[in-house]
Amino acid sequence: MKTTQVDFTTSILVDQTPKEVFNAILNVRVWWQGLHNEKIEGKTSELNGEFTYHAGEGAHYSKQKLVELIPNKKVVWLVTESKLNFLKEQDEWTGTEISFEISKAGVKTKIRFTHIGLVPKIECYEVCSAVWNQYIQQRLLASIKAKN
Repeated sequence: MKTTQVDFTTSILVDQTPKEVFNAILNVRVWWQGLHNEKIEGKTSELNGEFTYHAGEGAHYSKQKLVELIPNKKVVWLVTESKLNFLKEQDEWTGTEISFEISKAGVKTKIRFTHIGLVPKIECYEVCSAVWNQYIQQRLLASIKAKN
């Protein structure tokens, strides 16, 4: 799936190495939980591994497949199934991709998160982008810093 400027994107800079960042991203049970009674089951860190994500007492279900894994540089999950009960079109996430690009930025490491397909014209954009900001800017950032 091709990235465009309208896909939801956020970036953070950290002091940790690309390897530390990469390992933290793959440890989704640490950072993609803790806000909305989430439950993650399955393989989250191996290529072609699949996992399910449940949150909000049944409000959100999705199944992800790890489709791209470049050590210390990139992680991409394809959403193969989704059911977001608070939307009219409950499968809006199906076929979207969740991407993390890791790069050096001077002495820091940059993480560029993009949810490819989460665009302003879809119903979930406002709510989902706000929640992604919480997970990336707070939970993931805290989990990366905790490893230092």
